[in-house]
Amino acid sequence: MAYNHGREDRKWRIWKEAEEKILRECGIDEAVIEKIRTDDRADFNATRRFYRYLNDIGEYLEGMADTERQTEVHSVTDLLDEIENENLYRALLAVDKRTLQIVLLKMQGYSTKEISLLVGLTTGAIYARMEHLRKKLKNFKR
Repeated sequence: MAYNHGREDRKWRIWKEAEEKILRECGIDEAVIEKIRTDDRADFNATRRFYRYLNDIGEYLEGMADTERQTEVHSVTDLLDEIENENLYRALLAVDKRTLQIVLLKMQGYSTKEISLLVGLTTGAIYARMEHLRKKLKNFKR
């Protein structure tokens, strides 16, 4: 399901109003309540920027997947064999096999939780490896 900023904002406002009502009932000063609201809003905005960024990347990757020719890739070797750009191929050869296996499993539609069970890593380690690979390939020139 795609990220919906309006829905998330409404949920945040409802939560915030309920919290502020409780704070007022407890006799908390309005200046303190305002400071909490400001801090919580800043945190909400920072988190939502991240979700929007992830959503944009996801949509981009889905669009790219639709335009690219689909071939069956069943192993890391098959994945590397499909790379036509020599510079990209060399860059991926420098990546450890476990990370390439994670990429392959992602391409096959496995969730991060499923991948973590298959490769014996935590979900956090999976995300870290993918982020490291993204950073490594970010400045890659075609």
